[in-house]
Amino acid sequence: MNKKGHVLNAALLSIGLGYLLEPAGNLATFETIVSIGVPITLGALFPDVDTAFGKHRKTLHNLPILAGFVVFPELFGNLEWVWVGILTHYVLDVAGSKRGIALFYPLWKQEFGLPVGVAVSSRRADLVTVLVTAAEVALAAVLVFRFPQEGIELARQSIGL
Repeated sequence: MNKKGHVLNAALLSIGLGYLLEPAGNLATFETIVSIGVPITLGALFPDVDTAFGKHRKTLHNLPILAGFVVFPELFGNLEWVWVGILTHYVLDVAGSKRGIALFYPLWKQEFGLPVGVAVSSRRADLVTVLVTAAEVALAAVLVFRFPQEGIELARQSIGL
């Protein structure tokens, strides 16, 4: 996907997650959307920094980078939601585009993707982005409703609610 697709994914995902975490639909919901939306959007854009150096869809599009951002908040106490943006960037590149990403780079350079993706320049790229995002929000909803106490409390703590 392109930058527009990743920003669209991050914005829609932030709205969906914001309502899952704070479903009242009031100012608290809006504050939640903004507080998770900024780091999710930064995370969604981060992997494409490798277009400026390294090998695109390899250097910053792999599981070791994601693992680093998952562990970072535990070590330093910030960037709690950036890893969500990075993960959804990967999901969008794997499920939404034809090319895929090198998940195990630098150990293995093969790119992995699903056969259902579209070209980045396709007229259907936005539709695929919305469909992938809907699936991500649905998965998050299943997790929130399956583990309501643990999941929602952990998420609220990470954004300071």
